[in-house]
Amino acid sequence: MRALRVHGPGEPAAVLVLDEVDPPTPAPGQVVIAVAGAALNLPDVLLCRGTYALHPPLPFTPGLDVAGTVTRVGDGVDPGVVGAVVAGVAELPTGALAEQSVLAADRLYRVPSGVDPGHAAAMLIAFTTAHVSLFRRGGLAAGETLLVLGAAGGVGSAAIQVGHRAGARVIAAAGSATKAAACRQLGADDVIDTSTAELVESVLALTGGRGVDVVFDPVGGSVFDAARRCTASEGRLLVVGFAGGVQQVAANLLLYRNQSVLGVYLGAYSKDDVGRAYMQDVWADLMAWHASGEIHAVIDREIGLDAAASALTDLAERRVTGKVLVRPSMTEG
Repeated sequence: MRALRVHGPGEPAAVLVLDEVDPPTPAPGQVVIAVAGAALNLPDVLLCRGTYALHPPLPFTPGLDVAGTVTRVGDGVDPGVVGAVVAGVAELPTGALAEQSVLAADRLYRVPSGVDPGHAAAMLIAFTTAHVSLFRRGGLAAGETLLVLGAAGGVGSAAIQVGHRAGARVIAAAGSATKAAACRQLGADDVIDTSTAELVESVLALTGGRGVDVVFDPVGGSVFDAARRCTASEGRLLVVGFAGGVQQVAANLLLYRNQSVLGVYLGAYSKDDVGRAYMQDVWADLMAWHASGEIHAVIDREIGLDAAASALTDLAERRVTGKVLVRPSMTEG
């Protein structure tokens, strides 16, 4: 089978090689799927560079969220799952950017009939992150004001839609006029083009000086500090990622402003049966909302394996709106 593999650390365009390899064999508790679609994420770039928290043995195949049809099962897995269409997070080092991938059997998400498996893959990490962040961690309620940073990205575009569905007023911050327009189409009530407008001043003007109730932050760096300065008393700042640098938190300022900072790590819910059951409920919500047309994955482009390296470069340099969907069946990008 064909698989993109990293043989040594570096930029994706330099280190990703499309190899011909043997199909994977599932270990106990695992399944193998024929990949219908995989979505690119910033951690794929970091995996290539060798700077991610996980360091799979070389050579390895990157790629996290993936969907397809189960073809083989390992020991201890119900063989009745063969033929099911599922989504999940790939088990490194046999990641998603290949014709076949490996998933943990206890963390499979069924893809309902009529849902494009590729679009399910593009929704998996982005929308489960938005759901868990806004509801379980952030306690977002109807009528509150939500600020989404990096709003045109994969997880940001999901947060706009989930926040809108929750009945919140959504303020989206994005880095260009084109991205700002895309955010408005997704249901953002107000949009700030941060390439031409200052974030704090704009948010305070939009909220009558009060600030926002919840901040969804996959960006970090100096943007986090700016967002904190336009967050209301009892506001909650959700640390979802740090594409622009790790967030720095001054505890004394949180005290004086009566604010909370909450980390969001989906892996915390995969460690026991209670957490995994909760995530199945989250997925059921998302699939129901998708079926009713309330939410959808924003697809920047669909490509084959051969174009994934250049697409990861675009992702790292913020030239992507929504998600890039990789379909191994496509022979050209």
